[in-house]
Amino acid sequence: MTSVDPLLPLFLGLMSGTSADGIDAALVQFPQDGGCRFVHGHTHPWDPATREALIALGQGAEPTSMDALGQLDATVGSTFAAAANHLLEHAGVQRAQVQAIGSHGQTIRHRPLSTPAFTWQIGDANRIAELTGITTVADFRRRDVAAGGHGAPLMPAFHLAMLGSADEDRAVLNLGGIANLSLIARDGSIRGFDTGPANALLDGWCQRHLGHPYDADGAFAASGRVDEALLARLLAEPWFALPPPKSTGREQFHLEWVAAQLPADALAPADVQATLLELTAATMADALLTQLPGARRLLVCGGGVRNPQLLLRLQARLPGVVIGSSAEHGLDPDYMEAMGFAWLARETLAGRPGNLPSVSGARGPRILGAIHLA
Repeated sequence: MTSVDPLLPLFLGLMSGTSADGIDAALVQFPQDGGCRFVHGHTHPWDPATREALIALGQGAEPTSMDALGQLDATVGSTFAAAANHLLEHAGVQRAQVQAIGSHGQTIRHRPLSTPAFTWQIGDANRIAELTGITTVADFRRRDVAAGGHGAPLMPAFHLAMLGSADEDRAVLNLGGIANLSLIARDGSIRGFDTGPANALLDGWCQRHLGHPYDADGAFAASGRVDEALLARLLAEPWFALPPPKSTGREQFHLEWVAAQLPADALAPADVQATLLELTAATMADALLTQLPGARRLLVCGGGVRNPQLLLRLQARLPGVVIGSSAEHGLDPDYMEAMGFAWLARETLAGRPGNLPSVSGARGPRILGAIHLA
């Protein structure tokens, strides 16, 4: 934990991603000369039944009723509020010291290519404001979609503000349930997009066959071998060939999608895991080499930063690129996205746009989110 600077306002970010493996809560401050001071972080667990319902909805399941969906929205909001309150308790910070909470919510549908396009994150922000007593900014993605964008990814603006360099082209890779890249050129221009699946498929396959929530250290994948025929079928998915801007989620990449590509002759589960890991490394590396071939540094954040086998395969496909953690630049890789939504809340309250049209494809810069006053 970092001590609080009494001269700077505090902001709190809440994030639960595609994997729905917990709510990351980050308490931060933003010095006037730039950067982000990470004060404290906390990961709050989901109730197993709630997590199961969220994952099912994210993969395309229909809610059992409108009442059930409304109750889930309220439950998710209350759980986000609990995450914020636990963080403040652990940090020893009074809620009056926090200027605002930025809440991502939980995505249950993301359809940027449908007609009309939409994205939907639940987690009632009214409840967060009520239960924390702190002004809450939420629903960041839908304004960008209304302006013709994908509403995702939103982190490139934060990455540019925190990690841009005039000395080199560099990229930031978020290894969450879905992987996304921020491509930051030395001239300050930036693009960003999802590259495809990351932890969502690896975690799901591991849980199905080992009963573990994730593949610790990539050991399950390391015990198998890549099946080149299966890898080729997975890489033939048309989504991978789409040009940016593009975004995706669990509704596109899930275990049923994997099962449809498996051969009639059963493969060893470890071989499938190894192949899924190689798919993740291949799609990330191909995207970087295609879209920013001059990049010589790749900063990694998200849960996948703790998978040495994945980083090993990524390095093998990017021999000329220095791969390191965002921690080397003072940004905790486990809480990067939560910090980013704290930053987006600050931008909204200041009346500044939070999206990047070069990333999302929106018609122009937009102030994101709805403000729920304490």
